[in-house]
Amino acid sequence: MNRFLTTVAILGAACLALSFLSARAAEKAAEKGPLLAHNVFFSLKDNSEAAKKVLVEDSHKYLAPIPGTVFYAAGTLSDVDRPVNDRDYDVALHVVFKNKDALQKYLVHPKHLEYVKKHKPNWKKVRVFDSCVSGPK
Repeated sequence: MNRFLTTVAILGAACLALSFLSARAAEKAAEKGPLLAHNVFFSLKDNSEAAKKVLVEDSHKYLAPIPGTVFYAAGTLSDVDRPVNDRDYDVALHVVFKNKDALQKYLVHPKHLEYVKKHKPNWKKVRVFDSCVSGPK
């Protein structure tokens, strides 16, 4: 009887371990897929240096900590002025997400919604470019 209970306990533990590993494998599979680059270019009604600085700082404060990002950066228009450059913006936001699902969660995250509510009144034009990206293999 003792041997039977030991066998049952071992089989039960093995089943639990397999369930855990299977769930972890499914979670990993969900994370796969292409990375998603989310680039946002803001033209501001008040495009003073102070207003641009507040938008960049609040981007860091509200958006950078949201889970699911692989890369985050925000800043202002550079002084690189070439004929091919589109210079019709004041502040740029660049976020790369693990996948499309991470972007969807970001868009409804309370911090993102708070950021939009706070700054939307000063947005003259917002352009969003989302693309599937990968690095070299």
